[in-house]
Amino acid sequence: MIALPETVMLPLKIDEHGVIRVSGTRVTLDTVIACYQQGDSPEAIHEGFDVLPLNDIYAVIAYYLAHRDELDAYLRRGQEEAEQLRQDWEAGYTAEQRAFNARIRKLAEEKRRERNG
Repeated sequence: MIALPETVMLPLKIDEHGVIRVSGTRVTLDTVIACYQQGDSPEAIHEGFDVLPLNDIYAVIAYYLAHRDELDAYLRRGQEEAEQLRQDWEAGYTAEQRAFNARIRKLAEEKRRERNG
């Protein structure tokens, strides 16, 4: 008979800034879950982030699926904080920098539309 472990170690740690990282690496939970939500398989994520053990990627995705509401709230807070930082930073831009950013955003949006049909 197989002896089953009582617990499985979750390969997630919260760093000193409150960011959840995977497997003692610099790779964030946000990154792994974003890849997963874009349709990447655990194997594809591993190819992109070979520092992450494949079994840890599966464990992170399983944990995300089991705690989706809580982790989605964490991910939303991070996105909101990042957006606020971006806005604060861009508030000090010159007119030329704002015009350049507007052109880049327009090009990115056009590429997204082309990709999505």
